[in-house]
Amino acid sequence: MKNPCFIDPKTKAEYPLDEKVWRSPEGNPLMLTALPGINRDQIETSRRSLWRYLKAFPTNIDAPVTMGEGCTPLHRSSYDGLRCCFKLEWFSPTGSFKDRGTSVMLSMLKAMGINEVLEDSSGNGGASVAAYGAAADMKVRVLVPESTSGAKIAQIAAYGAEIIRVPGPREATAAAAIEMASSDIFYASHNWHPFFLQGTKTLGYEIWENLGFKVPDNIVIPASAGSNLLSIYLAFKELINSGETRHLPKLFVSQPANCAPLHTAFQASAKEHVPTKFETTIAEGTAIKRPLRIREMLEVLNESGGGTVAVEEEEIISASKRLAQMGLFVEPTSALAVAGTSKLHQQSLIDSGEETVVILTGSGLKTPSFYAELTGNIS
Repeated sequence: MKNPCFIDPKTKAEYPLDEKVWRSPEGNPLMLTALPGINRDQIETSRRSLWRYLKAFPTNIDAPVTMGEGCTPLHRSSYDGLRCCFKLEWFSPTGSFKDRGTSVMLSMLKAMGINEVLEDSSGNGGASVAAYGAAADMKVRVLVPESTSGAKIAQIAAYGAEIIRVPGPREATAAAAIEMASSDIFYASHNWHPFFLQGTKTLGYEIWENLGFKVPDNIVIPASAGSNLLSIYLAFKELINSGETRHLPKLFVSQPANCAPLHTAFQASAKEHVPTKFETTIAEGTAIKRPLRIREMLEVLNESGGGTVAVEEEEIISASKRLAQMGLFVEPTSALAVAGTSKLHQQSLIDSGEETVVILTGSGLKTPSFYAELTGNIS
């Protein structure tokens, strides 16, 4: 394979990795050209973090920005009669899977000499960039929707980041960040920058290693912008490239029925966005109406033989409560994946005899007011 570089999937134009870009001149999101992947002998087992997969990254990082992210538990359990493995991604320094992407993204940007970054987020992404920015001695500015929960804003503020609240929907915050991005402050967006996907792809490698270097039959993911979907796909494609496996797992995405642009497009057999109506959802981490990489997300679902499912608000609430009673305290965005897994099983898209992994992305500590209201313990 040729040396890795940025690529615009729409125009096929390529850009060197040392170029300080976060999108193409045409305004399109970038990806990386295909990488060769690694085999099990190249895992640095002495490292108990995602950096054990260092050789799978496009560039070598001598001084990574790390706080031990990765190596999260894979918990075998069952739900509604389906045996499955829950990947507990909230066992991360800031309480969500975002730390995988942020660690690698900021490590690579820091190595390029970038010391001031801008992020927009509904909560978890902002907290992650704020925390790792503090660890890297980088100045961080985070734009958040005005409606973001107080708990998530408090976490971002605690890390010392500058916070700017933006009125309007989530899309308004992203638009404000893009307008603010300049040569003085680099837009280190977890939704835009392909380096972020290089970090989150370690989740795929880790699932493979957790299962004894085997590929599961199914992986169910709560998704909006699609970083976990795309990056898990990247990991298993690289494992095919390295000769470790010959096939992909079936990848399934669960979305709230109130905000399900990917589900709507997939069910319509579309290749792009399909007009649909949107309402608010308690799974706030998935409330993105127009994912930047929806074309790539649809291609991944089709190639893997997976699919999508839409979950009603009542089902998300019920799953959150039931998981907590199983000892799994997750935010509603994570419970969305479990509720979706149950529906996929009911629809015979997932079989009880198959190896199914469900990604639980964030801690219930992110949404204390939700659980206070759910349990009636409101002070």
